[in-house]
Amino acid sequence: MRQLAKYEGFLYIAPLILGIVAFQAIPIFVSIYMSFTDWDGITPPVFVGLGNYQEMFTADPLFLETLRNTIVFTVLAIPLTTGLGFILALLCNRKLRGIALMRAAYFAPYITNVVAVGYIWFWLYSPERGPINAVLGMVGIDGPAWLSNSTWALPAVVIVSVWQGAGYPMVIFLAGLQGIPKDLYEAAEIDGASAWKRISQITLPLLTPQIFFVAVTQFITSFQVFGVIYVMTHGGPGHSTSVYIYYLYQMAFASGRLGYASAMAWLLFIILGLVTYGQWKLQRRWVFYG
Repeated sequence: MRQLAKYEGFLYIAPLILGIVAFQAIPIFVSIYMSFTDWDGITPPVFVGLGNYQEMFTADPLFLETLRNTIVFTVLAIPLTTGLGFILALLCNRKLRGIALMRAAYFAPYITNVVAVGYIWFWLYSPERGPINAVLGMVGIDGPAWLSNSTWALPAVVIVSVWQGAGYPMVIFLAGLQGIPKDLYEAAEIDGASAWKRISQITLPLLTPQIFFVAVTQFITSFQVFGVIYVMTHGGPGHSTSVYIYYLYQMAFASGRLGYASAMAWLLFIILGLVTYGQWKLQRRWVFYG
């Protein structure tokens, strides 16, 4: 009995460990191997070495276009989402009646189903019946066909992503704001510092750990955007909103090229890993930990 008692803890966690091994560890190693093969998920895989990776950069112009679209989306979405989240955090960091309801309202889009969000905004962007173009028409502006125009489709999707995603950095920044001592603001106000001076000289420096965390997580999230693209545009018009993960999905489940999709997934892992590592290295130069 004593011998069994020694392993009792392992028996409790065995189901979890088996689940991790079966549904995470093994698929990871399988996908590594499959990234070096030509495989459709049914017939036996054919080993092609680095052929999939070479094809991405030399024989697949659509891959480069989707990578470019993803970079553009990320460059636009990160500062807008972070900035809006910071502004919302400042608004919510006040002792006002109903402030809890306001915080919940700002955070609600983040936890709303992406399909519901996509369909609501699809209606808002409607050229004929959409409220957005109706409002623009009231001031004499002829609104575009947002999601059918290759120029406006990607910015329109970015707006939706920013609107839905701003609640997450808002919560992170709000937690950071509530940890800043009020004495600092009172002393600055006595010294005659303006509101902007208090934000730029006190708030932002003391929020750099939260800003760094948001920057890392927003980069990873933006580079993996999929749901809003799938629901609203299906990568169109043309390929103007086809982003990396959406193209990966098409390769895997529409074209049946699971080996190529596996290679894309691992290339994405490398990109995210390198950029995140670079962000961690650079944080020492600007992140203030007190």
